[in-house]
Amino acid sequence: MTAAEAMTPAVPPALPAAPAPAAGRVAAGTRLVWLHLRSRRVPAALLALALLGGALRAVLHWRLMSGGALAQQGPMVIEAGAAVVIAMTTHSPFGEVERAAGRWLPYLRLAAALALTGIAIGALQLGVTGASVPGGVLVLARNVIGIAGIGLLASLVTDGLLAWIPPLGYLGFAEYALSQAWRNPWTWPVRPPADRGAWICAVLVFAAGLAAVTFRGARTSLAGNG
Repeated sequence: MTAAEAMTPAVPPALPAAPAPAAGRVAAGTRLVWLHLRSRRVPAALLALALLGGALRAVLHWRLMSGGALAQQGPMVIEAGAAVVIAMTTHSPFGEVERAAGRWLPYLRLAAALALTGIAIGALQLGVTGASVPGGVLVLARNVIGIAGIGLLASLVTDGLLAWIPPLGYLGFAEYALSQAWRNPWTWPVRPPADRGAWICAVLVFAAGLAAVTFRGARTSLAGNG
């Protein structure tokens, strides 16, 4: 042993890193969920859904659209509006950076879309409490999930901020189908609540949109990442 070695203090071996406490992991997970929801403007979406529920309540209570096709068209427009709100929350302000770094992103997308769809249906159902909506709450729920599926699929092409265009286009198509008394299952907003084909079409569209948004996410662009 040399004198230099004798003078050099021994370095203790590095200790393994202590695992993060459970409370810290929960806090980090909660913060991640909150940041994801804020980045998608979910708080504003919840307010919009509450306002739509109130609008449906007003339309039914004061009979603002009553008689003939108007009685069905009014609620249909509000249901499409709720679906549009769901679709627009798919927009991300971070784009590819978030996709590359967020391994929990698919789960957050799935949970947010499912939760908002359920909240939208619940808000509109509260709006029809004590009133009568054409087709009942089953048609209401079918319209929301089906048109929301169209919006979710559209977000892969148009970005979330423009995902309102195809759902409103489909709404115009459904209004025309209502006036022509079409009976095709893909015109589910105008079909009776027990129509199995209409339910299958609406659920398949929603499932496809949900899967696409979960695994792929809405389209991102330089214009949409600002």
